[in-house]
Amino acid sequence: MERKVAKEFRHKVELLIENDAEKDYLYDVLRMYHQSMDLPVLVGDLKLVINEPKRLPLFDAIRPLIPLKHQVEYDLLTPKRSRKLKEVRLDRTHRDGLGLSVRGGLEFGCGLYISQIVKDGQADNVGLQVGDEIVRINGYSISSCIHEEVISLIKTTKTVSLKVRHVGMIPVKSSSEDALKWQFVDQFVSESGEKKSSIAGLASIGGKEIKEKKVFLSLVGEKGMGISISSGPTQKPGIYISNVKPGSLSAEVGLEAGDQIVEVNGVDFTALDHKEAVKVLKSSRSLTITVLTGAGSELFMTAEERLAAEARRELQRQELMQQKRMAMETNKILKEQQEKERQRKMEIAQKTAEEEERYKKEMEKIEASERKHNRDWQEDWGTQGRPKSPRSPSPAPPGVKAAPSPKTRSSHEDEEDEHGFQKYVEDFDPYSMFSSEQIAGRDVRLLRIKKAGQLDLSLEGGADSPLGKLVVSSVYEGGAADKHGGIAPGDELMAVNGKILVDASLTEGQNSLARAWGSGGDWIDVVIAVSPPKDYEDEVTFF
Repeated sequence: MERKVAKEFRHKVELLIENDAEKDYLYDVLRMYHQSMDLPVLVGDLKLVINEPKRLPLFDAIRPLIPLKHQVEYDLLTPKRSRKLKEVRLDRTHRDGLGLSVRGGLEFGCGLYISQIVKDGQADNVGLQVGDEIVRINGYSISSCIHEEVISLIKTTKTVSLKVRHVGMIPVKSSSEDALKWQFVDQFVSESGEKKSSIAGLASIGGKEIKEKKVFLSLVGEKGMGISISSGPTQKPGIYISNVKPGSLSAEVGLEAGDQIVEVNGVDFTALDHKEAVKVLKSSRSLTITVLTGAGSELFMTAEERLAAEARRELQRQELMQQKRMAMETNKILKEQQEKERQRKMEIAQKTAEEEERYKKEMEKIEASERKHNRDWQEDWGTQGRPKSPRSPSPAPPGVKAAPSPKTRSSHEDEEDEHGFQKYVEDFDPYSMFSSEQIAGRDVRLLRIKKAGQLDLSLEGGADSPLGKLVVSSVYEGGAADKHGGIAPGDELMAVNGKILVDASLTEGQNSLARAWGSGGDWIDVVIAVSPPKDYEDEVTFF
C-alpha cells in the first residue's frame, strides 16, 4: 500500500513539475519533515514549489504521506481548490459598485481571478473570496477572453451573474520581467472572530516559462519543412521536435528542438504515436502547427548543454535550500519567543496562585485571631458585645466609649496570639518616656501594631480641648488597630513611634499617626494609657 501511494505521488510530481531542481527540493523537504515532524515548516516549504494553480493537486497527493495525527492540521494549513461552481448575482447599478477587483485574462496566459474584496460590499455579502476564479459571466465562458473583453461583458447588463470556483491563488506580474507568478491567499480568523484573507507572495524559483505558439508553413518553394520529430519517454509522452535544419522554413518561423507539437491542421498530437504523426505532417503542403515552446528541451540536449543544465539545477537547488534554512531559522526564533512568552505567563500564574494562597492563609489567621478575641471577651464580659463604631470614613460622634479594665485586659493579652506577637510589650518601662505625674495611677502600655491595610483609628480631644488629652474615639472594624486587639475607644494616645503626644493638639496627633503609618518599616509603636470602663451615652443631634 505504501509503495503504491509513493508511486502515485512520484507519477504526479513528474506530470506537474518540469524543473528537476524543484523536484529534488520537493523530495528533500519531505525527507526533512519526516525527521523533524514540523508541519508548518513543511507547508511553507511546499508553497515554494507548488506555486501555480495547476500544481495544487500535489497537496492532495502529499496528504497520504503525512502521519494521521498531522493530517487534520495539514488540511487547515494547505489551500484547497474547489471543484464545485458557485453562482452569485450582483447589482451593477448599486451605489457602492460590485465591491470587487479582478486580475488576469487570456493575454496573461491565465483565467480571471478575484484579487480584492471590499469589506461589507456586495461581493463580500454574497460570499465571494479573494482567490476565486471567475468561470462564466452572464452565462458566457471567458476562457478565451482578454481582460478588456471581460470588463465589457460585465458592463452589458444591470444584473451581473458570476459563476466561480475557489482556487486560493491569484496571478501577479513580476516587476523584473513579464513572466507570470502566483500568490497564495491564506484565510484566517482575526481576534474579533471576523474571517479575513491575506496574500502571501511566493517567488517562482527555477521554473521555466512554457508558451503555446501557432505557426503556418507553406511547402511550396524549394525550402523544405526541415524538422525531425521523436516520441517522448514514458514519463513525458508526446511528439517533440528533435532537430531543426538551419535555413529551413521551420527555423524561419522560430521552431526549435524540444518544442512539443500539440496540434497540426486541427489534429490532436498529444495522443498520436510517431508513425501517425509523420503521416499527418506529410499529408498536406500547408501546415498550421501549434507547439509548446521548450516543453521537452531537456530531452534533446547535447553533452555540454546537459552539463550546463545540471550546474544550473544544482545552483537552483542550493538557492532553494538556502531559503529553507532561512525559513527554519526564522521558525526557530519564533518558537523561542513563543516559549519565553509561555514561561513568562506560567511564572505570572504561579506567583498569582502563591499570592492567593498566602492571602487565604493570612485571612484564616486573622479570622482565628478574631474568634479567639471574641471568646476572651465573652468569658470576661458575658454576652454583652464590645462596643465598636461602624466601619465608615465619616468621623465618629464625640464622647468616649467604654473600654475593658486594665485587670481584665492583662488576664489574656499576655498570651502570644497566632500572628507571632503580643498585644503589648511586657518589659516596657513608661518612666523612661514620661514623668511620674503624667502616668500616676495609670496602666501605660507600648503596643506594636503590624502595618496591614489601613490603621482605621479615629481621635478626638487634644491638649487644647475640654478633654485635655488625645483620646481614641473609634476603632473601625477590620482595620489594623481592630485586628491587633490591644486598643479600644476611650484609651488615651500618649506617643507614636517615640514622639510624645501628651501636650499635642488633635491636628498634631492625627498628623503624627499618619506620618508614622506612611513611613518605612512593617510595624508602628503606639503608647496608650488604658481607660477604665464607664457607662456613658453618645449625644445625638437631630437637624
